[in-house]
Amino acid sequence: MTEPISLDTALASFDALWSPRIVTRVNDYDVRIAKVDGEHVWHVHDHTDEFFLVLHGELHLGLREPGGERTVVLARGQVFTVPRGTYHKPAAPHGASILMFEPTGTMTTGDHHDPVPGHVDSTAGHELVP
Repeated sequence: MTEPISLDTALASFDALWSPRIVTRVNDYDVRIAKVDGEHVWHVHDHTDEFFLVLHGELHLGLREPGGERTVVLARGQVFTVPRGTYHKPAAPHGASILMFEPTGTMTTGDHHDPVPGHVDSTAGHELVP
């Protein structure tokens, strides 16, 4: 990309939930945005961390850690990185929009996952079409 990108304009360009769009790339990483509502699926990325930034709304991240399960709640403007090898389940009870930063080719459902419900797009991201 050789021009600035408005995240608000990019988010307005699609309606699909849990189906991220790639807004730009940084070296071998995708910067993805997504609209989310309801629950995703428990999944894990074996070899990469996953960065989340909440643009609008609130995101809940269920985490399965050695000490048990917990939920991290992120408000607008907050960030969190899920460490590689940690099972997690994003959810947005009231809808949200998020930005994720992860290596190009990383699947939204990770390397291992529970059955994928029909409302979740198992993808490595879609190119943003302005």
